[in-house]
Amino acid sequence: MQNKTMAEHKKHSPLQVKVGIITLSDSKSVSSHPEDENFVSSKEDLSGKLIKESLADQHEIVAYQIIPDDAGLLLETIEKIRKVGAQIIISTGGTGIGKRDITIETIKPLFDKELNGFGEIFRYETYKELGTGAIMTRTTAGVWKETLLVALPGSPNAVQLGMEIIKPELGHLVKHMKH
Repeated sequence: MQNKTMAEHKKHSPLQVKVGIITLSDSKSVSSHPEDENFVSSKEDLSGKLIKESLADQHEIVAYQIIPDDAGLLLETIEKIRKVGAQIIISTGGTGIGKRDITIETIKPLFDKELNGFGEIFRYETYKELGTGAIMTRTTAGVWKETLLVALPGSPNAVQLGMEIIKPELGHLVKHMKH
């Protein structure tokens, strides 16, 4: 559902944006030591790959990292990816309500502006599919230093839904962050 004004407005948005991807997973990262250069997957990272594949046809992937669920390391990785030119950083994992789920608590304080609508639409679509279990998703997005941070759950189905919602707006979001 898009009106003419919105379509016209989006025409002046960048067609390609620079994206960084972070997978947070204790089980998928090889090492939990930040100084270790071997942050590579010891298992299949289906969610990270889904993000990468859904964007690769249109956008530039400037970084892709798999890290353990560690707040300090997440902040360090976000800063590093922003410095290599990412306009949007999409993370997957660590958004649940378990003790090791630290993504939301780590990134929300960074937000200059939160995009409440993203999480609301995500939860609504999840509710239509899964029912009341949707209350457990804490998916969010917000702007930090002219960079969009998007936090998706770790499940491949949730990542697919999140990308369906956010992907059509990436250029439009980048355009507005600069003004």
